[in-house]
Amino acid sequence: MQLRHVTSCLAALGLLSAPLCAQDKKDLTFDQIWKNAPSGITQPLPNISGWADDTHYIEVRNGKSYQVDVKTGAASEYSKAGISVAVQNHDIIYTAADGTTSQLTNDTLTEKNPTLSPDGKYVAFTRHNDLYSVEIATKKETRYTSDASEVVYNGYASWVYYEEILGRPTRYRAFWWSPDSRYLAYMRFDDSQVPVFPIYSEKGQHGYTENTRYPKAGDKNPEVKVGVVPVSGGTTTWAAFDEKADQYFGTPFWTSDNHLWLQWMNRGQDNLKLYDINLSTGAKKEVYDEKQATWIDWKDGMTILDKGRGFIIESDKTGWSHLYWYNMDGSLKKQLTSGNWTVNYTVAFDAKQENIYFVARKEASTRTDLYKVNMNSGAITRLTFGDYFHATAVSPHGDYFISAYSNLATPTRIALMDNKGKVVRELGNSKGDQIASYNLALPKLMSYTTRDGLTLPMTVTMPLHMQEGKKYPVLISIYGGPNAGTVYDRWNLNLTSQWWAEKGVIQVVIDNRSSGQLGKMGMNYIHRKTGIYEIEDYMDATKWLRSLNYVDTNKVCITGGSFGGYMTCMALTYGASVFNYGMANYSVTDWQLYDSHYTERYMDSPAENPEGYRITSPMHYLDRYKGLIRITHGTMDDNVHIQNSIQLVNMLEDMNKHFEFMVYPGERHGWRTSIKNRHSDMEMYRFIYRYLLEEPFPADL
Repeated sequence: MQLRHVTSCLAALGLLSAPLCAQDKKDLTFDQIWKNAPSGITQPLPNISGWADDTHYIEVRNGKSYQVDVKTGAASEYSKAGISVAVQNHDIIYTAADGTTSQLTNDTLTEKNPTLSPDGKYVAFTRHNDLYSVEIATKKETRYTSDASEVVYNGYASWVYYEEILGRPTRYRAFWWSPDSRYLAYMRFDDSQVPVFPIYSEKGQHGYTENTRYPKAGDKNPEVKVGVVPVSGGTTTWAAFDEKADQYFGTPFWTSDNHLWLQWMNRGQDNLKLYDINLSTGAKKEVYDEKQATWIDWKDGMTILDKGRGFIIESDKTGWSHLYWYNMDGSLKKQLTSGNWTVNYTVAFDAKQENIYFVARKEASTRTDLYKVNMNSGAITRLTFGDYFHATAVSPHGDYFISAYSNLATPTRIALMDNKGKVVRELGNSKGDQIASYNLALPKLMSYTTRDGLTLPMTVTMPLHMQEGKKYPVLISIYGGPNAGTVYDRWNLNLTSQWWAEKGVIQVVIDNRSSGQLGKMGMNYIHRKTGIYEIEDYMDATKWLRSLNYVDTNKVCITGGSFGGYMTCMALTYGASVFNYGMANYSVTDWQLYDSHYTERYMDSPAENPEGYRITSPMHYLDRYKGLIRITHGTMDDNVHIQNSIQLVNMLEDMNKHFEFMVYPGERHGWRTSIKNRHSDMEMYRFIYRYLLEEPFPADL
């Protein structure tokens, strides 16, 4: 049985049927891989940035935006693209559609997050943690709050809300315009009881400490209030919640008829409610209540229907994320989708035809497609085609959409399609005219079986020019966090990967059960012991790899950053019998050291789950450590503090264990855009050359 299994896998990887013409092809050169010398393998795709309206998409050409007619392809300059607000030299600069600019504020303090009102008449912003707006025509400022301090912020997020709830793309913005521009909703944060974490900078003669109010697992969270204030100013109406309660608030929604809907969740994150907030009194009316045994994620978006017909919401309460139609009183009207597959998100609503357009992983968990479901009949129609991963951008009312589609063997193409799934026009093809001239190592989509019988995907990129009888090192790249899978059936021609394939490295990407491939059902396994099931899944996949006769079992390396760094630390400790080498970057090493909201979602609090926190720390398994781990961290990481790596290093030293450690002074989480990035990459490459290839590091690199 084992021999037949290995043989079939070899065939799947193409090792038993290499084409005879392969010797006529050429490998990519050093300059093509590392210096971007032309190869002709790919060509640029059109830069499509969205939709101007339902019949015109926006394309950027030579730095200018054009609106393109879907029927004729005729393009005209898109003037609205020029309207913007930005902060320059501490003040807000407004750029009109014709390109003219004007300075709206004049203050020594820096304005933050300038945001245009929907009617284009005002700009809201924060200044020194208070909320303001300025009228564009008159430059008249209105100040809404005046109680800000170093620990009180109005319309500007506390760190844990910025990182975990509102999201880093908000850049700390915590205010929202009403659709009619008459009101601003905002959050007020009081961090006075949140513990301070010191982040040290080495700069200058004496250095300095950056003190961050950062709640770790079990710590006191910020006290939060949500209010609404008229654009003209005056008294804020506060939503009727007890700000002293241990609770969270999610991103609010404004309905089209100016109702404010607010998300609330308990500290345990297993009960989510939606409330309709009265703008005059702050009174709250419950419109939705969801409970789960593990945890609930925030609702990123929903469709609220006109004329009181209810709302469409996404929930994974059955173990798979699906769409539900609720009445305005919170009673369920109809479940619109069902089955063992995942609805990712909704993208458009056609009120006339009553169709909801949504993206889902229905055909395969490694691909996404666009669908529509009719609210009345419940009929689901797939609008995209073929065995491709489709990344779609839908027009405002769903009449047309643009899809960038590909799979692991097919370079990305872009097509314009209508709402019946018919291709209107092909817009671009990234396949270059020289692609057939090269030996390319492309990933193959495979699957593995866990010890308890789950089937999960992985990709394997085999070395070029494999020789019979030779054994090859393995480099495994992972992330591993909940609902954050990395295995997809889409085009990904990574030039660095081509280099390692030429050098003879087997490259592997693996997803575990909590990655989203098995929906919320798969994620629920990790509740209260985040890290254990995940590393065992990686061990199971890697044990199968190690069983292959061309794998060098002494050279199996795993690498990742952040949660992937945590997984790497677990691999070299908990999984030391399987993994020889690891490169762990900016890693969590103990869940007690990470923030409250993220950690407690999966682990509950340390007081509620002390054993879970103990058994999920790689430091608990350092007695198993026998390989070699390379640890890196930025000294000013405000997300995963360097404290994590320092505590791990301290224990390794006390146990007289050999390891490598590299710090990056002044760097935050990831440092991918920093000057340090090149050094970090080169050091990782040196590690691969030294321990996996056992070759000198090329001087040209």
